[in-house]
Amino acid sequence: MASVSGGASVAADAPGDRYRISVCTDGAALDRALAADVSAGLTSLPKDLPPKWFYDDEGSRLFGEITRLAEYYPTRREHEILRRVAPDVAARSGAGTLVELGSGFSDKTRLLLDAMAGAGILRKFVPFDVNEAALRATASGAAAAYPALSVHGVVGEFGKDLRAVPRGGRRLVALLGGTIGNFTGPERRAFLAEIAGMSDAGETFLLGADLVKDRARLLAAYDDAAGVTAQFNRNVLHVINRRLDADFDPQRFTHVATYDEETQWVEMWLRADGPQVVHVRRLGLRVTFGDGEAMRTEVSAKFRPSQIAAELSEAGFAVMSQWLDDAGDFSLTLAERVDGAKP
Repeated sequence: MASVSGGASVAADAPGDRYRISVCTDGAALDRALAADVSAGLTSLPKDLPPKWFYDDEGSRLFGEITRLAEYYPTRREHEILRRVAPDVAARSGAGTLVELGSGFSDKTRLLLDAMAGAGILRKFVPFDVNEAALRATASGAAAAYPALSVHGVVGEFGKDLRAVPRGGRRLVALLGGTIGNFTGPERRAFLAEIAGMSDAGETFLLGADLVKDRARLLAAYDDAAGVTAQFNRNVLHVINRRLDADFDPQRFTHVATYDEETQWVEMWLRADGPQVVHVRRLGLRVTFGDGEAMRTEVSAKFRPSQIAAELSEAGFAVMSQWLDDAGDFSLTLAERVDGAKP
């Protein structure tokens, strides 16, 4: 069954209309966005690509491998916190609807769904992600695991499609995995303000954030000994080759991870091994790389707990609770949208 709702295409894919999917950003829109980002990024100095283009099917698979690596602690630490505090989050939020931004395959979200179901308050789940295949798998999996649950997935991009997230009922919005670190300072302020703008007074926001720590541990997490992160980084060149008819040779680019003490963020780069000329045919673009020239592909900011609280307050939230794992590596912060606060 298909219908139209709020300008987005809606399809019920499960037996008995058990869940539905609103597609705000389809393949054609993603191609246009990719073309715009690649055109701007490959003509800037230094060259720069946003990290959202990592996550095609292969990129998502590789990131799944990364989360299981010994060096990559954030996923394990966030799991540790959620296992301990999910019932408290459910009780303090009082929410019947869980909205997960950047849901992917929503592995960690099951802890929140279980806690809300256990408290007898779970009514609806709204996963939001730009990867339609991952989102459909998440929606169908949640519908199967929780027979009484209403599931409404939204395929969309941050920055333009959050308005499509359904309102109604008391909602808990979750942004997990340290995704907030992929935004620079000004981008982060705008994004948090957007989340505040989509939240009613009294609704809650759960934010996962990686914390500042020893430089060597941070760099190891983004440059593992097995080279999985290097494959993940170079995969963005395969994405551009396939979708924009480019001729990057990914094996002629070396993965590099750096940490900037001043900005408190890890950066991932692809460094050209020798001078190169790349053609992006669908854009009519000819791009030159000098020997050793690096292109930035990701920023991953790290935080101090007080900084997280301050930025949430600036956006219009009041911190209710903040939890760290036993090692002090990662944080979860529960905040409430404050009536009359900015924006």
